[in-house]
Amino acid sequence: MAAAEHDGSGRNRHGAVTGPGERLALNRMGSFEWDLDAGTLSLDGSGLVVFDLDPDEFDGTPEGLGLRIPPDDGNRLAEAVRAALDGGAETYGSYFTVRRRDGVDQWTHTQGRILRDGGGAPRRIAGIVRDATAELAHATVLRKLESARARQATIVQRTTEALSRAVTVDDVTAALTGAGALERLGAEGLALSLVENDAMKVIALSGESLEILAERRFTRLDGSLPLSRAVLTGQARFVTSLAELAGEFPLLADYLGRIRYEAAAYLPLIAQAKAIGGLVLFYRRRTEFSPEEQNLCLGLAGIVAQSLQRALLFDQEREFATGLQASMLPRRIPEISGGEIAVRYHSAWSGREVGGDWYDVIALPRDRVGLVVGDVQGHDTHAAAIMGQLRIALRAYAGEGHPPSTVLARASRFLAELDTERFATCMYAQVDLETGGVRAVRAGHLGPLIRHTDGRTGWPKVRGGLPLGLASAFEQEEFPETRLDLVPGETLVLCTDGLVEEPGTTITQGMEALAHAVRSGPQEAGALADHLSDRLWERWGSGDDVALLVLRRAPDPGTHRAPRIHQYVHQADPEGLSEARYALRQALRDWGMPDLADDVELAAGELLVNALLHTDGGAVLTMEVLPEPVRRIRLWVKDRSSVWPRRRTPGEAATTGRGLLLVDALATHWGVESRGDGKAVWCEFDAPGSLHGHGSERDGW
Repeated sequence: MAAAEHDGSGRNRHGAVTGPGERLALNRMGSFEWDLDAGTLSLDGSGLVVFDLDPDEFDGTPEGLGLRIPPDDGNRLAEAVRAALDGGAETYGSYFTVRRRDGVDQWTHTQGRILRDGGGAPRRIAGIVRDATAELAHATVLRKLESARARQATIVQRTTEALSRAVTVDDVTAALTGAGALERLGAEGLALSLVENDAMKVIALSGESLEILAERRFTRLDGSLPLSRAVLTGQARFVTSLAELAGEFPLLADYLGRIRYEAAAYLPLIAQAKAIGGLVLFYRRRTEFSPEEQNLCLGLAGIVAQSLQRALLFDQEREFATGLQASMLPRRIPEISGGEIAVRYHSAWSGREVGGDWYDVIALPRDRVGLVVGDVQGHDTHAAAIMGQLRIALRAYAGEGHPPSTVLARASRFLAELDTERFATCMYAQVDLETGGVRAVRAGHLGPLIRHTDGRTGWPKVRGGLPLGLASAFEQEEFPETRLDLVPGETLVLCTDGLVEEPGTTITQGMEALAHAVRSGPQEAGALADHLSDRLWERWGSGDDVALLVLRRAPDPGTHRAPRIHQYVHQADPEGLSEARYALRQALRDWGMPDLADDVELAAGELLVNALLHTDGGAVLTMEVLPEPVRRIRLWVKDRSSVWPRRRTPGEAATTGRGLLLVDALATHWGVESRGDGKAVWCEFDAPGSLHGHGSERDGW
């Protein structure tokens, strides 16, 4: 029938050239026969029309079709035929393009049947060719629609996933403005506002040139701008030409020339039937918003609105909880003489509730000060409430003048009687800043860290008891005291475990990190507290609260005429002995008396070793210049033992007992004095050039 209507030349029976629509309607299919042995291919008239070939320009060979088939398509078609011939297939089919005379690419489909001889060898192929443009055009439209739906589903899914992890309002804005956020939303710019009383507050901007909108962070909720109009009416507005809004919204005209966008979707954020804010999505090149795209924008607005509503409620609850917790911490730290104190408190980065961490500084009689850090079990307002009661009770017991062990025992009993299953860990220390004496007790808590004057840090072994509450429940209210010495210029650091715990690591690693940060930190207490907060709390991204207390005893350099140094040497600390000897030698050099260094260093070593070996604890070494009546050096070694040293006369083969004999031989004078709960052994050396008799003071020996 097609042959009767056309002669194969592209003209119909009336002699007129057929148009594309008429050609597609009447000549969509033709046939061919391919003689594989002779290498010839014949096309009927309709087949020539499909390939847009005149009879006189087709040479009757497969290669002749190359006039219309692009090389890549021709190679792909030849490969399909070859695979069918070699694979023993009976049929094949393939899509390819035909480049027509007018330059338009036409999708074409061919299907052939392979005819073989008795031995299975292919001899001929008979088949059809057809114009598949309309068919594939419809399929392309369907694919585009399906692709658009898939893209929209991806946008919704990825946005929902990103916002599902948002807890606070800051989290929501970070999810909408962070890396890849605009791509997730399918937009090129974003502005987010919240309703506050009768105003709109811009809380997030993202996209090139939109920073200018921050010039008006607050705008009245009066409908004078497109977003406030959308919020007031509850109706979204989709605009493909922002310039057209200038007449309707004069306030917008100031920004249109500086905003590099052409289209925008103004979306109210509705949660629980109430407008809580507005969202604007900006686009550079968009000529329309299809119904599907409008529904996508409305869906995104709904997701953002729900996330913001949850975040606003969370922030309100957390503000209440943290306010409750803050009200239970001391409002002010008492001023102390002889030192400086700094405290820091950080709430956890995340989490709905607050914790029970606390600190306290208690002024005590006789110029002493009580230092407390603790942590009530749990992370909720109940823990914060218990913390407040326990802090007040512990402060009261300490203020009554009880020793530290009694203070914690009574606090444990108080917590056990509160009718709660919570327990608490605690570190309490009484510090005498005049003498440097520290009485420390622990209840299941991390011990103190001390930074010495030479920069070294150490964790003294402070004996401990069970956590408060548990100790009373198990009838083990024993909290043994540990005596420490804090020499002038040394720093004591107390903290809760949030400062040294990092997910995935051991607490030992956190303690090492804290010690390193203290060693490298500044001397002043407040600056050191800030240094530790910056280096550790923010480093962990802590999910736990942190209480930090730093006490530094005031340095005691003496005066220009009578300088002085102090050094604490921990028991069984060889490095401390070496550092002490070095500090003595360096000080004598600075004071202009290097000739005394050997004698002073030797005598100090003997006194320190004697104190560390024969007493239960460390020793405080002090060296000072006494300018009157004659310039001389005095060396002190103080320990906490009340047993006085005894000078012996060792035999020739003895390996010990010569320390005091050596001190007696080196020093001008020496002696021993009672000092509070211990003693001090001292010796003096005349400065070079001084006229003074050599001997020893043996009163009481």
